[in-house]
Order: sequence, then C-alpha cells, then structure tokens
Amino acid sequence: MLASYPDLRGKVVFITGGGNGIGGAMTRAFAEQGSLVAFVDIAEDASTRLADLVHRETGAKPLYLPCDLRDIAALQKTIQEAAARLGDIAVLVNNAGNDDRHAIGSVTQAYWDDRIAVNQRHMFFAAQEVFPIMKRRGGGSIINLSSIIWKIKQTDAPIYSMSKASIHGLTRAIARDFGQAGIRVNTILPGAVWTERQKQLWLNPQMEHEVMAGQCLQARIEPEDVAQLALFLASDASRMCTAQEFTVDAGWS
Repeated sequence: MLASYPDLRGKVVFITGGGNGIGGAMTRAFAEQGSLVAFVDIAEDASTRLADLVHRETGAKPLYLPCDLRDIAALQKTIQEAAARLGDIAVLVNNAGNDDRHAIGSVTQAYWDDRIAVNQRHMFFAAQEVFPIMKRRGGGSIINLSSIIWKIKQTDAPIYSMSKASIHGLTRAIARDFGQAGIRVNTILPGAVWTERQKQLWLNPQMEHEVMAGQCLQARIEPEDVAQLALFLASDASRMCTAQEFTVDAGWS
C-alpha cells in the first residue's frame, strides 16, 4: 500500500503541465489524496480526458485551465483564477517542460528563446505569483521538476540540459527568501521515466538497454514513482526539507 498524507486533503495544488505524462500522474495522485487540484496544460483534449477520468475515479474533478506557459501574463491569470475558485494555493508543482532533441549546430536564436520559455522561465514567474498567496496562508511547498539529463552528460539536447541544470539554481536562490514565509522549495530530478511520450519517441529496445545499463535497479521508472515523491514533498511529512535535490532515477546518476 502506498503512503497516504491526511494533511493534503483539502489543500489546493496547482500543477503546470498536468494533463499527461509525469504531470498527469501528479494530477491523479493529488486528487486521490483528496487535494483540490488545478492544472494547466497546452494539450486540451488530453487534459479534458484526464480531468474526466480523475472525476470518475475519485468523485472530484480537477480544475483544468488551458494555458500556454510561454505567455507569462496568461500563466499569472490562471494562477489567480485557480486561487479564486478553489482557495489559497498551498502547493505549486512546476512540472511543465519539453525534452525535444536538438543538435548544437541546428540551434537558432528563436529556437533557443522558445526552449528557455518552455523549460525554464515560467517556473520563476509561477513561484513569484504564488508567493503572496502562500505567505497569506502561512506557508506552502513549491516543487520544481528538473532532470538527471545534465548529470549524465547526454549530448542530444544541450539547451534542455542547460535549462534543467538551472532549475536547482532557482530552487536554492528562492528557498532562503521564501523560507521566511514558511514556504519550502525543492527540486525533483527524474531519470528515464516511461511516459507515453517517451515510449513513442525515444525508449526503443536499444534505449532501454542503455537505460538499464545505467540504472542500479533493473525496472522501469513509471510516472507514478515521481508523483509519489511529489506527494511527500508537498506534505507536512517533509516539513523541514527545503533547498534540496531529490532524485528518482533508479541509481543512474
């Protein structure tokens, strides 16, 4: 039996990229804990299906708000809308990102700017927006999703690797200031997680062989494995954990 966190019941949780993959697993996991979940995602059909599925499974329907996180004003608006409709946000999960592969020689300035907007910039502004909300309620938890990709020196996604490496810098940079308001900030670094996207695009038999050669534990990492760690970091069970990295990679890095 997996852990249950009674203090998460009734807490408002805001998840970026919560419509599928790791984010979708988090939407379901928090809803199963009785949290009031709001999530944003650009994939409207998948997100609507997930909200309906979670409603059938738990009896509570997550609040889905369509949003392109490259539009910071739109992100700020959705955070305020979620707080107005559900209550003060207690947990922010900065999950959204896109790990498209790219060669160094193919990168243009426009591509660079877009990848930074997709994988990095919105995390700062989401944290900035929830800060006064969490301060008002007396504390909260911010969870930033990074990746082990920059630790294992993977070569086919340099901008993604750089942006993911910078995320723990953001975590540590704001943990001190936010801590004065009782807000904890931590980073999760997933390894090779078997989302549907990953299985379709990257995780072929050769890739699986390479992954298993790197991992100490010879099993696939599922989105739910990352979601379970997010529940811990969101709950009072981790009340003295902040400014830290938590890795879910089966020992690869």
